[in-house]
Amino acid sequence: MKILIINAGSSSVKYYLYAMPEAQVVANGTVERVGETSSRLIHWRDHLYHESPVHTLDVDDAMSVIFDTLVHEDIGVLRDLSEIGAVGHRVVHGGEEFTGSVVVNEQVIASIVKYADLAPLHNPPNLAGIRAAGRRLPNVTQVACFDTAFHTTIPKVAYMYGLPYDLYEKYRIRRYGFHGISHRYVARRAAAILGRGKYEVNAITCHLGNGCSITAVKNGHSVDTSMGFTPLEGVPMGTRSGDLDPAILFYLADKGYTAQSLKTLCNRRSGLLGISGLSNDIRNLLELAGQGSDRATLAIDVFCYRIRKYIGSYAAVLEPLDAIVFTGGIGENATSLREQICRGMTQLGVHFDGQANQRTADQEAEISVPGSPVKVFVIPTNEQLAIAKDTYDLSVPATLVASS
Repeated sequence: MKILIINAGSSSVKYYLYAMPEAQVVANGTVERVGETSSRLIHWRDHLYHESPVHTLDVDDAMSVIFDTLVHEDIGVLRDLSEIGAVGHRVVHGGEEFTGSVVVNEQVIASIVKYADLAPLHNPPNLAGIRAAGRRLPNVTQVACFDTAFHTTIPKVAYMYGLPYDLYEKYRIRRYGFHGISHRYVARRAAAILGRGKYEVNAITCHLGNGCSITAVKNGHSVDTSMGFTPLEGVPMGTRSGDLDPAILFYLADKGYTAQSLKTLCNRRSGLLGISGLSNDIRNLLELAGQGSDRATLAIDVFCYRIRKYIGSYAAVLEPLDAIVFTGGIGENATSLREQICRGMTQLGVHFDGQANQRTADQEAEISVPGSPVKVFVIPTNEQLAIAKDTYDLSVPATLVASS
């Protein structure tokens, strides 16, 4: 069975075509810079790499490019789109309604629209991908996999803010958390590596990329996470501020900043970029720090320090702590940052292996010493595989899933 996975954003649409249940990637690619004159298609099939300019005004056009590419005479992998048995979509925000992945219907679509206010940069293009697939594949099952779903197990004591309760009742202002598909995947992999069931592990999962979030996983369930009502809360990120005193915003408003300029400040001009004044890319900052840049060094130090604080606070609510997991572009590749974060955590039971850490980049490995009470793992995330498995399970009769 061929399953198409779509991750539609405002500026790019990523796709993977899987053969299931073998979980084999048949083709994958990206339509990038959607809506720009420089829009391009990048497509992989076996060992074939194809790149070409394309014309896209919106996600609809990008989806047409993807479908046409998959059946293209020279670079395609399908004779006809009818070979696609199901389509799975990453959807960022499902509010409190969805505790797992679901088959798309009109009620699900209405909920995605409803929560667009909470994820205005994500839910609308996610929905555009669903609608475009529905037009080209009208009789094919579509599945929505929500980034927030894994975090719906967070208890009320952890998701409530210290605001008047009627704001929660009226506007559902609470902690939601994001990157849930990634956190779920790496927590399940950590359990498997430890030889345990998926509900038999306590772990702190660190998804570190341009966006970052830390999650406390207790008995396989998310019980707290650093991102909150929006993806702005938590550790400083590439361009996002992370945690700050809200009175700072009132102060700046009194100085003449508008609501829109404050949104831009916190989301686009802060974090690693804001502190360093140089770059939001950790690779650039590591290079600049090596050349003696104090601001680049400060940005890295603040980043690592805040992550250490989150790990410490989550260790306090996980008893016992079995593992710490690093994933995401930074988590999987930045060896020096992993060491800076983990060194000196012996009081938590973490005995870090610097040599194993140096040998590990973009691959699954343990980077704690043998016998460490708390294991430290690098586990490359695979959100698209997690979506493919959910889509397959929801698209195929239970008897066939069991037999496979």
